[in-house]
Amino acid sequence: MSSARLFPCNAETRSGLRLRHALTGAAVLVIAALGGCASDEVPYEERAVEQIYNKAMDHMDEGRYIPAAKEFDEVERQHPYSEWARRSMLMSAYANYKVNQYDEAILNAQRFISLHPGNRDVPYAYYLIGLSYYEQISDVGRDQKMTENAMAAFTELVRRFPASEYARDARLKIDLTQDHLAGKEMEIGRYYLKRHDYIAAINRFRVVVEKYQTTTHTPEALERLTEAYLALGIQTEAQTAAAILGYNYPGSEWYEDSYALLAGYGLEPVENRDSWISRAWQSVTSVF
Repeated sequence: MSSARLFPCNAETRSGLRLRHALTGAAVLVIAALGGCASDEVPYEERAVEQIYNKAMDHMDEGRYIPAAKEFDEVERQHPYSEWARRSMLMSAYANYKVNQYDEAILNAQRFISLHPGNRDVPYAYYLIGLSYYEQISDVGRDQKMTENAMAAFTELVRRFPASEYARDARLKIDLTQDHLAGKEMEIGRYYLKRHDYIAAINRFRVVVEKYQTTTHTPEALERLTEAYLALGIQTEAQTAAAILGYNYPGSEWYEDSYALLAGYGLEPVENRDSWISRAWQSVTSVF
């Protein structure tokens, strides 16, 4: 986990989030006696905003995130136009995130962004959305929708708030999500290659070279392209893939395999500048 703060405090101290007004009205409901299970409900009882918010913070301090989230939601329900309703929206998102209730966390954070687009905590809301998707990422053998959603949230954070305290960790996680998505393409490509469906395999490896070129999967993708193009008899593309691989990853085992494959056909790595592989590589390296 990064050094970025998960608790949305900004310049205020955590203790400063607690309302300091004298509590008035009815006595605080003894929610703690209910055990903090997921079925807890907050019966409607009209209470001062100070009372509800402080109760939510008590739960947070005790690590009771489910009842805390319910109390923060209650602030919104009873006092929707107060300053504390805005803060409670994000605090509820954080509390839900802490107990892996990611859908609720995402919903509250998205609602916060929609209702308060100029608020200073918007970068944190994007970060929380990204984390909620990120922690649901499955292995490359399964659907990668969560990976795509995480990357989209982190990318939007970096694009809109590049200097925020959360941007650094977001950039790291963008790299990790891209590597994961590239791994998915490689898995499918290898499957097609094993079945001798070379065109389908090439299309998958091409995605890695064109879209995820900075990931750890690129050397293998170039080697697999060499293999697939040789199988199809398209020697110039095979030679180009091997040449690009050799120039950028000269000590890689994947280059050694590509070189050996070409040698078996009496060929050597030679780049064809008109190849899509060469153009794709030039377009990415020119950015850096």
